[in-house]
Amino acid sequence: MNIYIVFDSEGGHTQALAEAIAAGAASVHGATVHLHSTEEADVYKLVEMDAIIWGCPGHFGSISSGLKKWIDKLGYLWAEGKLVDKVGAVFCTIATEHGGLESALLHLLTPMLHQGMIITGLPGNFADNALYGSYYGVGVTCPVDSDVLLSDQGIALGRALGERVARITNRLIT
Repeated sequence: MNIYIVFDSEGGHTQALAEAIAAGAASVHGATVHLHSTEEADVYKLVEMDAIIWGCPGHFGSISSGLKKWIDKLGYLWAEGKLVDKVGAVFCTIATEHGGLESALLHLLTPMLHQGMIITGLPGNFADNALYGSYYGVGVTCPVDSDVLLSDQGIALGRALGERVARITNRLIT
């Protein structure tokens, strides 16, 4: 089971969340996790993957230009239906509460829906998600004036999403 995680990170917050997601996915037996920044990620590798998770910092309710540029390279995969029925999930970090987190997550999900992917998020019965997260994926507020890149709740949410994606993917491919 191959899980590809792509992230754009500007201050290290989104990378820390991506690493927590990767750790959660890797905790599931049989999962091989491929973690890459947008600068090193290869869209051609996505065809070989069973699940794809991508994320970035949110900017005014939208996504970063770095991840958007990478996503825009997926046109040929869409034209050939290469990502249809792959599991997908998204994540985002923002600097302020009410800073457009859910809007950014929806912007991240839209290309996956166009690709025909099977979207998964975190349900409300995960306690930290009900208080700190979002049902559309993992969204974490990371104040820029803090020395801590990611809160304990953010780490827990990331690990939970990675584990959930790996478990669902495992059910679908076996």
